[in-house]
Amino acid sequence: MSIPDKLIQSLKGLPGFDQQAFTDAHAKDMFLTSIRVNPAKRPVSLLPGTEKSPVPWSAYGYYLEQRPSFTFDPLFHAGCYYVQEASSMFLEQALRQVADLGKPLRVLDLSAAPGGKSTHIQSLISADSLLVSNEVIRSRANTLRDNIIKWGSSNVIVTHNDPRDFSRLENFFDIIVVDAPCSGSGLFRREPEAVENWSENNVQLCAQRQQRIVADVWPALKAEGILIYSTCSYSREEDEEITDWMIQSMNASCIELHVEEKWGIEPVKTNRGGWGYRFWPHRLQGEGFYLAAVKKNDDSGGRKLKTKSKQQGLIKSEKDILMQWMDTDSFEFVKYQNTVYAWPASLAGDLQIILSEMRTIYSGTLIGDLIRNKLIPEHAFALSATITPRQGSISLDLQQAIAYLQRKDLQLANNETGWKRVLYEGFSLGWINILTNRINNYYPKELRILKDI
Repeated sequence: MSIPDKLIQSLKGLPGFDQQAFTDAHAKDMFLTSIRVNPAKRPVSLLPGTEKSPVPWSAYGYYLEQRPSFTFDPLFHAGCYYVQEASSMFLEQALRQVADLGKPLRVLDLSAAPGGKSTHIQSLISADSLLVSNEVIRSRANTLRDNIIKWGSSNVIVTHNDPRDFSRLENFFDIIVVDAPCSGSGLFRREPEAVENWSENNVQLCAQRQQRIVADVWPALKAEGILIYSTCSYSREEDEEITDWMIQSMNASCIELHVEEKWGIEPVKTNRGGWGYRFWPHRLQGEGFYLAAVKKNDDSGGRKLKTKSKQQGLIKSEKDILMQWMDTDSFEFVKYQNTVYAWPASLAGDLQIILSEMRTIYSGTLIGDLIRNKLIPEHAFALSATITPRQGSISLDLQQAIAYLQRKDLQLANNETGWKRVLYEGFSLGWINILTNRINNYYPKELRILKDI
């Protein structure tokens, strides 16, 4: 790999940069694989036979000695873990150090697809906290929704909005995470084609876009709230200079984070006294990354947000049907046409506000469709980590589980008809409906494994 000479020249003088070590790191045929486990599902036999070592800045992250076939691991499809680059897991340290995660918080993940940071945030915040997971590109928002469903949380709402739309939610969020679109130089090792797209002009264009994104979403941050800014770029124009711009232009102050020296992360003092944290691939096991946490120094009040319209609830007979499937006490149910969603009761007001102000594509947990006094359960209901369906379940071995994920016909020694969850090693994969003469496989067509082992 040939690193652009202009990029090399621009990095000289930055703390932690070593030109020879940097170029050597990019010359090696090295691809680190790391995963982050889902604490709500706690897999008991994650990737058997694969050696693992912890990512030092995350309680849930692990490096793998080799990259297995995630496609054919049912635990991956059950949402027991997420494949995520190790450097980006440093978000966990920022959240733990800048906020009391035991308290109810409103958190916005502004550029959330495909879902790595959102699933990570959800694993850290309390059940009474709300995560708004947003993606501006519609096709990527669908992938984000699928990964949120797989993770199994109910305190998340997935939106599809431009950053400026969030200015309508004035002073609403305690924390906003902006993983900003960037020139991508930190991912050269993983995506060599990004080298061809890199240019000084693109860096400048990205920096301008990053400023616009932050400025657009800034009104939605509460007074004294925290914005966590990150990129996968090495360029100071997209990193330290954006941090300084926030300090100067947005009435913000930087929060210094504690990092262990042995982690290899480089703390960088910016020109205006802020703090940024650089990840150099020759200093640690991870790709290029930058993160800074800033506080909004503002004591303005902001308008009181009210819902414009209340979503349709359930009548008693419909709720009686749901009570046969789940514990309904701690949830509020909303219905759109025949489709029913379960919201945590403590978050219903906030979710109503988001639905009334934003373009929303998913919220809470999708339970299913009520049709002719019967519930047709949805895939999200089966994968929920917070709602356990009362219907029975059937355990599958590895071969059966893969066949189920390929949406093939199943032959099972079971005479009990009705809806059943299928489990692999105790973790839910989805639904089947056992009839007297056949078994209907209800794994979603769009998620099925298309290839054979």
